[in-house]
Amino acid sequence: MSTTATIVNPARSVAGRFGAYGGRYVPETLMAALEELEAAYNAAREDAAFQAELDDLLRNYCGRPTPLYFAKRLTEQCGGAKIYLKREDLLHTGAHKINNALGQGLLARRMGKHRIIAETGAGQHGVATATVCALLGMECVIYMGEEDMRRQELNVYRMRLLGAEVRGVAAGSATLKDAINEAMRDWVTNVRTTYYILGSALGAHPYPTMVRDFHRVISREAKAQMLEREGKLPTAIVACVGGGSNAIGAFYEFLGDKNVQLIGVEAGGRGPKLGEHAARFQKVDGGVPGVLQGTYSYVLQDENGQVATTHSVSAGLDYASVGPEHAMLHDTGRATYTSCTDDAALKATVTLSRTEGILPALESAHAVAEAIRLAPTMAKTDVLMVNLSGRGDKDMGILSRELKIQGV
Repeated sequence: MSTTATIVNPARSVAGRFGAYGGRYVPETLMAALEELEAAYNAAREDAAFQAELDDLLRNYCGRPTPLYFAKRLTEQCGGAKIYLKREDLLHTGAHKINNALGQGLLARRMGKHRIIAETGAGQHGVATATVCALLGMECVIYMGEEDMRRQELNVYRMRLLGAEVRGVAAGSATLKDAINEAMRDWVTNVRTTYYILGSALGAHPYPTMVRDFHRVISREAKAQMLEREGKLPTAIVACVGGGSNAIGAFYEFLGDKNVQLIGVEAGGRGPKLGEHAARFQKVDGGVPGVLQGTYSYVLQDENGQVATTHSVSAGLDYASVGPEHAMLHDTGRATYTSCTDDAALKATVTLSRTEGILPALESAHAVAEAIRLAPTMAKTDVLMVNLSGRGDKDMGILSRELKIQGV
């Protein structure tokens, strides 16, 4: 499976490719469906009526624009750079995932599809998809690994309450990767009648581009808000990276602003040994380029080229590969990627809760932990923005168990 990546100038990238990464590696039965989806998305993107309906729902149903909040007490505690939080956790359903689910839901309706399938890890994409299906009157089936169902029990109940059927996946590690496999099998079988709402900026073309575009609103808003609040762009933007949807949404409008540092935070899990983390860009025991679930990107693999097991306390970051645009940003050096352990994320959760009264999702807590580490090393004139991608209500079971062990 593993191959050596060829670095290509991003400016020469073609549709569906991010430098050497991306592409469309799927069974023959899905090629026509992906071509149909690409054509429909390209048409919708240029349709003023489609965009107007999406913008109206984002504002009046989802709650955009989300605030850019100055975390005064956290800044004082850390010292150094001013810390701002982009409050995606305040969106309807509690995470950035609703941006993409709503956009793809409207696209599915435009294509005449009435049966929706999706996969979910932390449950936030599943909840967002179930919500949109209820809003639009569509049948909804969500695939979720049984391990993730155990970890995210509250979100499983929320999806079912919204009318979705949640199908547990026992195969493999029973996490996000396995849920995506089952969703793709369903799509292959029912491709004529079913739309697959993929939840992150990964998979076969056009998903990485389409999901990024639906989340681009995060950085578009943040850029204007930061200029209004500080009169300048942030020194650095920090976001957690599982598949990479919230991070690419937070980064995208700043890609051309070379003085703005872009920092992605992967799951360092229990430690750097392969199988104990989900840090695809880690130098030792990290990922190498390969193909997984329709796209060419960095993949955690064992010595035989098989997809390695992963671990993270946050179900949404527990994935063996990463979106192909992040792979390109990593290789070109436009973004840097670091990792945060489970323990550091748990501590960051407590710190943000007790300084600002904001309980972050465990995924987002990885970005908060990096901000807490980084801010004291920066000047007081620097500005650091964290994309707070989700709220922590869903993680109460994990938090109560893990923090009890630590005596919190």
